[in-house]
Amino acid sequence: MLGNPLNLTLLSSQLLTAPSLWSHPVDLQSCRQILSVFNTAAIAVLQNDTTDEPRIPYGRNRKIEYEAWVKAVAEGADDKSPRWRHTLLLGGILMGFEGQNRRGLPRHIRVKLESALARAAQLALEELGPESGIDGQCITMVLNYTFELLSDLERSKLDYDRLLPAIIQSAYLSAEGLEGGYFLGSIDQDVVEAPGKQFRWSANSPTFGIVSAVAARPLVSTLGPLSRLIAHSIDNVRDPRIVAQTVDYLAGFVRTLMVQWRQNKLSEIDVAEEAEFLDAESREITLPALWKMLRNCLYSVVIALRAVLGRTINDPALAANSSAPYLSMQCLHILRNMYFISSRIGQNASSQQTFVMLAAIDILSQYPVLAENFLRSIKPSEIGQIPGHPVERCLDLFFLNAAEHFPLVLPSETNEELLLSAAFPYLAAGANSLLLEIFEAAHSLVLVVFAIPHNSELATKHLPFYIENLFAVFPNNLSARQFRLAFKTVIQITAPPSPLANTQPLLPSVLLEVVHDRALNASSTPIPPQGPNPDMSQSLPLSEQAVLTLALLDSLSFLRVEHLKEWLPLAAQLINTISDRNMRHACIDRFWEALAGGEMDVDRSHCCVTWWSTEGGRELVLFGAETAPDESDESGPYMSGAVGGVAPESKL
Repeated sequence: MLGNPLNLTLLSSQLLTAPSLWSHPVDLQSCRQILSVFNTAAIAVLQNDTTDEPRIPYGRNRKIEYEAWVKAVAEGADDKSPRWRHTLLLGGILMGFEGQNRRGLPRHIRVKLESALARAAQLALEELGPESGIDGQCITMVLNYTFELLSDLERSKLDYDRLLPAIIQSAYLSAEGLEGGYFLGSIDQDVVEAPGKQFRWSANSPTFGIVSAVAARPLVSTLGPLSRLIAHSIDNVRDPRIVAQTVDYLAGFVRTLMVQWRQNKLSEIDVAEEAEFLDAESREITLPALWKMLRNCLYSVVIALRAVLGRTINDPALAANSSAPYLSMQCLHILRNMYFISSRIGQNASSQQTFVMLAAIDILSQYPVLAENFLRSIKPSEIGQIPGHPVERCLDLFFLNAAEHFPLVLPSETNEELLLSAAFPYLAAGANSLLLEIFEAAHSLVLVVFAIPHNSELATKHLPFYIENLFAVFPNNLSARQFRLAFKTVIQITAPPSPLANTQPLLPSVLLEVVHDRALNASSTPIPPQGPNPDMSQSLPLSEQAVLTLALLDSLSFLRVEHLKEWLPLAAQLINTISDRNMRHACIDRFWEALAGGEMDVDRSHCCVTWWSTEGGRELVLFGAETAPDESDESGPYMSGAVGGVAPESKL
């Protein structure tokens, strides 16, 4: 029976038109089952021809050739069924023969099959209405499964102006996709209190079943390849207005997602507090499943935004002043609304996310007025206070990280009123492990504001408070890396050629004196790791004394030559006060790197070489103060290493 091409055509046509299958509302899972029928049949035909095992004959049917079988089945896609169902038949055959590198069809047959699928998809897109339903979702699913199998020629035949809106609506807004983000809000009703004053979201709860069902949907479980199809569509859309419309859709989706999460009791628990406030089932089963799906949402949106910004950079219409800054602002708003996800997995976990963030900021920076308007639209809701809700703190963290890139294009008054006022509350927050990341972001923002040349008066006004706070919070609420960076930046801000150096030339030496005195009396006990995600790049545990010493060494390259001559021996003597051998050698290595690593200019380098070679610097650093020349000895001047001295034999 199945060896007769006419029977194959009739059976295929019936699968696409049978009232028992199509007379009632159809979901995408049913469409995937039809697709699977043709896919499985093609695989069976291929395997039946290539296997060495004896075949069970179907009566007196004789073997049918590939070309005849494909032609017979494809003829079932006739006028009795709508075009979008034809994609199920043609896509299933193509996947069965060519999917997973099977390469089961001769070249000429594959070319015909690809052309037929692209033609069917294009005709189906032309029949779509403004609000597509199962037809648009089905086209999206089939193209998502088969797009990698289509040649560039066949891909170019698709109308991406019609395809892109259909994909976005199907994937993010439809009931067969992510439901516009509303699925996230339903979780709250099943988050209940468990023994021990903990929250529980049970794996047996109805809402976890809903989340699992959403994650298993054909368009959600394949968000990775689907996002690449979206990006390709954005690159090939002819009408730039459709690109802007796509960003509007994505902005609406992520806004709903963030609002739904904000209204969930689970959002009230900080990442560092989950072990305390969540039961084991929630920590190990339900929440990981939810965050996996949310991460997939984040990555898919970021890939789409990467294509949008790439198109904005290269498309004259989108790069115009009337479009580019507004698209950039929308992209940043989207990243902000998804920051509760990205901050959990790491801000630099995705290179594409970093590109989107920096590209949008670079474009917006060309429009200072709009940049200021954007920052005002996302500023903390209550400037001067630290919000108690983790989501609000997460939004503050995004503001601080984004604002760090704009002080150069903002007037000094705005830097003070908007940026510094938002950062200062976190500088004086005191020791709190939950605030470590946002605390360091606030320090970075303040330092950037101070470093801008036109903010010199602003730096003069606020530096005393900042410096006092910097020493007050280290090491309890500031990492060694951040403290060294902050102190080094402060010295750089106050040293030439900074405008501050003209009005307060002694300020760098005063600051070094403060850190020197603190180092002499600081603890020599290694500082324990800080925060939920400590910096693991620091392999050697350092004490407060060692970190203060390293901060001083980091700053030497910014001093005037006359001040450098004074501080080189003081730095060497400070190194020798460190009792721990490993920490002391780490400081010696950093000292040598500062002297010989290219950080100094010509005049400073000459000063360092002279001090090291002829003024006892080498002996003071390597062998301690007891081997250096005693400047108070008035018996006569002599060079280090000369006859009659106590200096050891030198080879330098």
